[in-house]
Amino acid sequence: MRALVVEDDPDVGPDLARALTAAGFTVDLAKDGEDAWFKGSVEDYTAVVLDLGLPRLDGLSVLRRWRADGRAFPVLILSARGDWTEKVEGIEAGADDYLAKPFEMGELVARFRGLVRRSAGRLSPVIKAGQLSLDTRGMSATLNGAPVRLSPLEFRLLDCLAHHPGRAVSAGELAEHLYGLSATGDANAIEALIVRLRRKLGAGVIETHRGFGYCLAGVDG
Repeated sequence: MRALVVEDDPDVGPDLARALTAAGFTVDLAKDGEDAWFKGSVEDYTAVVLDLGLPRLDGLSVLRRWRADGRAFPVLILSARGDWTEKVEGIEAGADDYLAKPFEMGELVARFRGLVRRSAGRLSPVIKAGQLSLDTRGMSATLNGAPVRLSPLEFRLLDCLAHHPGRAVSAGELAEHLYGLSATGDANAIEALIVRLRRKLGAGVIETHRGFGYCLAGVDG
């Protein structure tokens, strides 16, 4: 899954990116409002962390532009000010959650995961696809009840497919979600990951839809 962190603080931004990367997200970082607005307008993010106090274009203006353009990804707002009127303004502008600074990183990651689950119509952090279970909180997998050892890239690929039930995801889209804006991955790299996963999980777990992409078989919901 792919996240955008919009934060101009030179310490907080990288800390957020590291925490979300450790939680299984591929993270892009924007340090001002104009860069954030552009990235959010042209890239397919699973969810966004958005600071309000940004240079060049404030966070609320960025959010309003995204929503006016039909960008529907969930947004978690950060602000150094905890005033309730600002919270209301943020929610009315289209935010899905609000966290005041200073905050605990564990709470932010938990809230961010919650946004992703709710946007996908899920209440549990465990996703089932036939006999395969993915624990998105623990970044672990079991097949027929037995644990399966997966690399972080392998897990993120399965997670991305699981969050698009019933839809074939192209190799290009998978590469963007796995590698972000600095993507070095291509269709051959994605195919290699698919081959490795089929060896571990069985040939029928990941379906190939020729000309369209890949789909995880039997995802609940």
